[in-house]
Amino acid sequence: MERQYFNQALSDFISDAAYGGAVRHLAALGHTVGQIVQELDFPISEDRAGAVVWRYYLEEGIILLDEPRQGHANPKVSYVREYGKNGIPHFRRVVEQASQPQGEYCPCDFGRERQQDQEGFLRKLDCLQRSDRAYILGLPWPLQRVYHIKDERMGRIMEKLGGQQ
Repeated sequence: MERQYFNQALSDFISDAAYGGAVRHLAALGHTVGQIVQELDFPISEDRAGAVVWRYYLEEGIILLDEPRQGHANPKVSYVREYGKNGIPHFRRVVEQASQPQGEYCPCDFGRERQQDQEGFLRKLDCLQRSDRAYILGLPWPLQRVYHIKDERMGRIMEKLGGQQ
């Protein structure tokens, strides 16, 4: 168990160093997971790219796992490398106050719907533009309800789906 955890952590670290920044940058520009995979000069699976984009969206507050509440913000934790008086590096944990959820969020049950009825879910998405459909299908939606910030894309998706979420 510990070895598997270590191997997964090492793999995630190497992957993040290799392409994490590029994937996050393209996601910030509004690219879908499929577009990101095509844009990159090195091979990456859509599953891996989707996981990186999902993690980025969670970190940036684009997607929330809990219902958005005004006045409540999850702290952002990072680690800073510092050097002691003998030049020995150590890491210090830095807790930053995260920004509070701003704007309106749409509740999304895409993961649950997809798992319950794959064909029905895909038929439901047929009314969307190709890029919006690719956006929904490219992300690893969990089985629980999540909340996506109501930006232009998600507003358009929810309008087309008739607020069925």
